Amino acid sequence: MKNKAIFLDRDGTLIHEVNFLSTVEETRLFDFSIEALSLLRDSGFKFFITTNQSGIARGLFDESAVNAIHLHINEILNQAGLNIEKFEFCRHFPDEGCSCRKPNPGMIERAVDGMDIDLSESWVIGDKKLDIEMGMNAGTKCALVRTGYGEKHQETLDRKPDLIVENLLEAARKIVEMDNGQLTMDNSLP
Repeated sequence: MKNKAIFLDRDGTLIHEVNFLSTVEETRLFDFSIEALSLLRDSGFKFFITTNQSGIARGLFDESAVNAIHLHINEILNQAGLNIEKFEFCRHFPDEGCSCRKPNPGMIERAVDGMDIDLSESWVIGDKKLDIEMGMNAGTKCALVRTGYGEKHQETLDRKPDLIVENLLEAARKIVEMDNGQLTMDNSLP
């Protein structure tokens, strides 16, 4: 049986939004993040982070800063019995034309390589239009959270995601309900 996954945007979804986050000291998980991931883990999901980090290309920080932040996040999550399988990030400028920058599905494709993931049973959760488009391009279900830039980006969506929710915890609850057959896509949007 194939695995199902949650592809999480990092900034504004799992952790508080900080413009061009570059230090561990500025990294703060939302209060609800651990509870949300625990619900999803208990429902059999594996976790991946997918994040655009053009600050590297802009010279604002380097890959070691991004890796230190990711290590810090995983250390906090590990203390709660949670684990991010892979952290994928795009280091390129927005107009560079790479395959990994959201909304392209390259980060998801790299993340699932060798992982036996069923994308049709997996979800992208993020706070931006680019997150939703990446999920749609990869063939996952999608949830837009209103934290971070989500409320603003909700107005710009060309196609509706499967869920629009207040935060990661509400997304987790609804995804688990859908996974258990207690909620259908038809009654998932507000």
